Amino acid sequence: MRAFLAIDLPDEARAALVRLGRQLRPGRRMPADNLHLTLAFLGEQDEERLAALHQRLEAAVRPGFELRLAGLGVFGGRSPRALFVAADPAPDLLALHRAILADMRRVGIEPERRRYRPHVTLARFGKGLDRAEARQIAGFLEDQAGFALPPFRVAQFGLFRSILRPEGAQHEELASYPLTAPPPGREAPR
Repeated sequence: MRAFLAIDLPDEARAALVRLGRQLRPGRRMPADNLHLTLAFLGEQDEERLAALHQRLEAAVRPGFELRLAGLGVFGGRSPRALFVAADPAPDLLALHRAILADMRRVGIEPERRRYRPHVTLARFGKGLDRAEARQIAGFLEDQAGFALPPFRVAQFGLFRSILRPEGAQHEELASYPLTAPPPGREAPR
């Protein structure tokens, strides 16, 4: 089963990202239901390993935190493959990511080796963008340079299954893991 761990987005953030994505012409926009912030991609895993990871994640006590999405970027440089909204790499988010990677290793799931860049993918681009499309993407990035959403509270994350279909991936949440409220006096400023 192809799986990943991610933070699902609140409805207000999801709606704002859909509106933003509609302003870009080139590419294939992500369906609203697929907008999420990946914490770790698990790849193809058997049910036994996923069950072991689920038990570890279910038993862990980890704090909730505020998440801020701000700024746009592309993966792929001059030949963009994807457009994303960046997530502030706040210490609590990075701590959750590291804890999840440790849990994965303990059950025999080897994490990806690339550097973690927290983001929400808005659109994907096929190979061979023409110059006009590349200019549209560059103009969009320039026009939306100050894009930011209000911070929102992350109170849980989930284990998702990704089903690949010709029209794109379909995501199904298999389990969710609550995050605890921060101790008194540690609430992030709003």
